[in-house]
Amino acid sequence: MMHPATRLKEFIHNKKILVMPGAYDALSARLIERAGFDAIQISGYGLSASYLGMTDASFTNLTDVFTITKNIANAVEIPVMTDADTGYGNAVNTAWTIRQLGLAGAAGANLEDQVFPKICGNLEGKALISMEEMVGKIRAAVDHKTHPDFVINARTDAVGVTGLEDAIRRGNAYAEAGADMIYISSPPSVEIIKTLVKKINAPISINMREGGLTPDLTVKEFEELGVARLSVPLTTMFAAARGVEQALNHLKENGTAEHYDGLMSFEELNVITDEKLIRCQEKKYGVQREPYNSAE
Repeated sequence: MMHPATRLKEFIHNKKILVMPGAYDALSARLIERAGFDAIQISGYGLSASYLGMTDASFTNLTDVFTITKNIANAVEIPVMTDADTGYGNAVNTAWTIRQLGLAGAAGANLEDQVFPKICGNLEGKALISMEEMVGKIRAAVDHKTHPDFVINARTDAVGVTGLEDAIRRGNAYAEAGADMIYISSPPSVEIIKTLVKKINAPISINMREGGLTPDLTVKEFEELGVARLSVPLTTMFAAARGVEQALNHLKENGTAEHYDGLMSFEELNVITDEKLIRCQEKKYGVQREPYNSAE
């Protein structure tokens, strides 16, 4: 069977755009897979919000990301790209980070050029490390892959910080250092996206957030612009947060949620969480649920 990293790399180089919704836990990952998507992006913001109830400002650490990446990769068959943030330090720390995330089962990782502590790409106040320092981090990441096809997705926030020309300069330098794909954070116009696709010598990844800085285009329109990969990091988190809020408000106001139509049924959730598989395994291995009585 083809390794997930190899599958992910093939998807990126396919003429068809790769759409990767963001997962923040194993259940959201399984729902993405069941919806028919080919790959998953672990959302750093979604992870911080779901795990800690905090915004994306470097509150999670490598241990947190390793554990959640492992859980998600174990829960699905499709490739999972995780979020390495800034590599959690310098180039040596980055080497360790990429190796650990590969061991966790990730098929690739985002690695960004913000200073530590980083903040969400859609927020104000971002600052970048030098291009030369980021090149060193990418080289370290490439040297410490656990699989040769592990995808290094080098993210730059330069468009909104130091400008378009610096984003192009950085993108090409990152690709030359060994990055498989260049992730442009929050490009604000179609013309900027066209220029980046034309002038950066690597597949281009764009993030799409509802209400964000990236132009409000369809997947097909991004594909026509030449974008190789589209990350949709927070749709699942937005939907889950609103859905839970509405269900709880209904319960509070009505004293019951029995007939609330926004709920998935227990039976449906059991299908997603492999209840039938567990029952089959119990039968196969003779698992008994009654108390064992040695006197009988």
